[in-house]
Amino acid sequence: MIDRALDRLREKRPAFEPGHVWLAGAGPGSMEMLTVGVLAAVMEADVIVYDALIDADLLDYARPDAERVYMGKRAGQPSASQDEINRRIVELARRNLRVLRLKGGDPFIFARGGEEAVALHEAGVPFRVLSGVTAAIGAAASARMPITMRGVNNALVLMTGHDKDGVTELDYNALARLDQPIVIYMGLTYLGEIAGRLMNGGMDGAMPVAIVQNGTRPDERILISDLKNAAADVRREGLKSPSLVYIGRVVPVGETLRQMAAEMA
Repeated sequence: MIDRALDRLREKRPAFEPGHVWLAGAGPGSMEMLTVGVLAAVMEADVIVYDALIDADLLDYARPDAERVYMGKRAGQPSASQDEINRRIVELARRNLRVLRLKGGDPFIFARGGEEAVALHEAGVPFRVLSGVTAAIGAAASARMPITMRGVNNALVLMTGHDKDGVTELDYNALARLDQPIVIYMGLTYLGEIAGRLMNGGMDGAMPVAIVQNGTRPDERILISDLKNAAADVRREGLKSPSLVYIGRVVPVGETLRQMAAEMA
């Protein structure tokens, strides 16, 4: 059945041409959240340039002769710079290869896919983007936490916890006044500072917080805390990246749904 779906997909979408780069999202970790389009691209690529957050089993579906190039970026670990990654995918495309740039999550949501697309355009390399399930959505679903819920919220904020200069500079007073759920990518390092800025802006220190480590994977961990204590609780429990931080009243909804699921197991 999956072969039929792949064949039908290939009939309808553009061909993966030599000399082209496809920027693809492999989802938040579990292959259960992989799209059919990305699986087809993995099977067709001449070379796969992949990052640290993909499910390594996905590479087993590549052609035996396909080149596999690891260029992952992990906080606090030696890794290739973004400029080096850009140069590499351009160089591979100029060898007339079908290049798949495979990223965790979605390539255009805090994954620097936009920067890579610009670099490809400037180099005259044709590219295409294959969306993936972004980590904020996939990890929340795995934790049974709806990040939109009628009567609870009507907006959602996605932010990154840091940039190249340190903690992300935003109007935290406005975020606190907005009173809508916030999901923080790469948020552990500056979680205490972010929480402090939100509380200074008027957000209640008792606001529920969930931290999901390795969301959708077998070793997923969920820590429930509140804004005032979240950073200390993360340190005490030893949570590490990759983790997402969820702040808002959707967090206890997730707790209720997890309890319901456990009762039905």
